[in-house]
Amino acid sequence: MAKLIKEKRYKIEVPAGKKKERLDLFLASQIENATRSRIQKLIEANLVTVNGKKVKASYTVLPNDIIEASHPITPRPEEAEPEEIPLDIVYEDEFLLVVNKPAGMVAHPAYANYTGTLVNALLHHTKSLSDLNAPGRPGIVHRIDKNTSGLLVVAKDDFTHAKLAEQFSKHSAEREYRAICWGIIKDNKGEISTNIARSKSDRKKFAISLPDRQTGKTEGKAATTLYEVIERFEFTTYLKLNLKTGRTHQIRVHLSGINHPVFGDETYGGRKIVYGSQLPKIKSRIENFLEIMPRQALHAKTLGFIHPHKKEFMRFDSELPEDMKELLEKLK
Repeated sequence: MAKLIKEKRYKIEVPAGKKKERLDLFLASQIENATRSRIQKLIEANLVTVNGKKVKASYTVLPNDIIEASHPITPRPEEAEPEEIPLDIVYEDEFLLVVNKPAGMVAHPAYANYTGTLVNALLHHTKSLSDLNAPGRPGIVHRIDKNTSGLLVVAKDDFTHAKLAEQFSKHSAEREYRAICWGIIKDNKGEISTNIARSKSDRKKFAISLPDRQTGKTEGKAATTLYEVIERFEFTTYLKLNLKTGRTHQIRVHLSGINHPVFGDETYGGRKIVYGSQLPKIKSRIENFLEIMPRQALHAKTLGFIHPHKKEFMRFDSELPEDMKELLEKLK
């Protein structure tokens, strides 16, 4: 039976100093999981007002405008359903399994992704999954972004889940990524340590948070990413990255924050030409590279943790997905 949620209401005050922007574009950046076309339908249905008045999607928002919106929410299933979806299982025993998640697959059911998720596939594969999480997320100890590929560990019982989660919380689990980023990173090794908070200009994104000039306080949570250059190309760099913390979008935010966004990352500036001399000559080549890589060029390659029952450290490795392999060959 579906759980009926009628609507979610929003009241947004346009910040002072806000640059001119269409109402539909502005709201699409403020309401989570809402597309521009969805916002336009809400406006057409008179579910959006500005300063108490009905307006068109083309209305230009002004500083201090008060925008109110009602967003009907699609009913979601109370429990995820098993689905016969192929899984690339790297390791499995009676307590846990390690899965190599493909790009494009969401870890667990959520708004607009109630089917086709890793959880749906896991429920078809095994009846034994931990139940420590909120409903709809059985077995999920940690996540990687929808369009990031790579290794995830899944718990089959609550004890295993708790012990694995503790390792991720204390940052003792090993997580190594591979990424192709824009630009030539000069240092062979480096560390990016900042706070990361939700973006004030776009609630769907995260951003590096700097200290407030007046209070000195910094919003968000501390995040540290270690990087090492594997190979440099004409206008990109191939990196190995290790996480000391596990914040949402951490690698993508950190690399974008130092002006080296992950290649192909639409959310954080990786689908436009960021570096490269002689632009007219390389434009067609880059467009071809972006066709090869329709997502962010980011892969969770290695995962290590202490097995909660065997009490031994286990490390798992995975090959790069085909799209990243092809991109690297073309860059060479």
